[in-house]
Amino acid sequence: MSDERRRVFKTYKLYVGGKFPRSESGRVYEVTDSKGKWLANAPQSSRKDARDAVVAARKAFGGWSGATAYNRGQVLYRVAEMLEGRREQFVREVADAEGLSKARAAALVDAAVDRWVWYAGWTDKIGQVVGGANPVAGPFFNLSTPEPTGVVTVLAPQDSSFLGLVSVVAPVIATGNTAVVIASADAPLPALSLGEVLATSDLPGGVVNILSGRTAELAAPLASHQDVNAIDLTGAAGDPALAKELEVAAADNLKRVLRPQAVDGADWSAEPGTRRLTAFLETKTVWHPTGALGASGSSY
Repeated sequence: MSDERRRVFKTYKLYVGGKFPRSESGRVYEVTDSKGKWLANAPQSSRKDARDAVVAARKAFGGWSGATAYNRGQVLYRVAEMLEGRREQFVREVADAEGLSKARAAALVDAAVDRWVWYAGWTDKIGQVVGGANPVAGPFFNLSTPEPTGVVTVLAPQDSSFLGLVSVVAPVIATGNTAVVIASADAPLPALSLGEVLATSDLPGGVVNILSGRTAELAAPLASHQDVNAIDLTGAAGDPALAKELEVAAADNLKRVLRPQAVDGADWSAEPGTRRLTAFLETKTVWHPTGALGASGSSY
């Protein structure tokens, strides 16, 4: 009997509702590295998987959006802690996925961990930046406060399997939204492994749901889904026809659309600013009379 140890191959699964299902279709597709070497079989999600992910995201929305901003920040920081503990795994997966040296992949993974921390710090500050008291002329005052849009479909960038992924997912959930994420079709493994990190952090199941498969096949039903409130088209930056098709479908129920921009894929390591934090926020304005009628108020 040979003493040579056989490698245990990893079975990658979807991450939906805090669980790890295989695609209901039973389909998989081969994922290869930059040189065409086989890495793993990834689940090829179906439209049914996409619908299940929306149901899970909607179920989780009430609790997550109702949590305090401080609590959400703690949860995001915990995700960063868990990523730090699995750093070597992600360095290997990113290097394989993007054809990078180990040193370059390590730099990207470190930047992704830092990006989680950066957004964790913004959770209880963004309200003060984009909200506030409004100057009005009359015997009343009003206040504007940001609120999450709802369930957001996120097309992860195709050119950055991990840092780009984190850069589009973290701001969505930092502001209280829940997400249905379509991973990079050619390099989905870091995204699927991220699901394992999220499951072992304090993030409630359903806040982030991760699907792998053909982007166009999954994005079309999600763009037209009546219970999806917004869509980030970053992952369609290289396919203007698809981006236009999804934008038209999203108009059916007035989804908020974050259009793909060429700058998104230019340098994911650059400081992201607040654009993605505010992209999926709605503003609620509450007015309140002063004086004798100060006991009542309205909002819109």
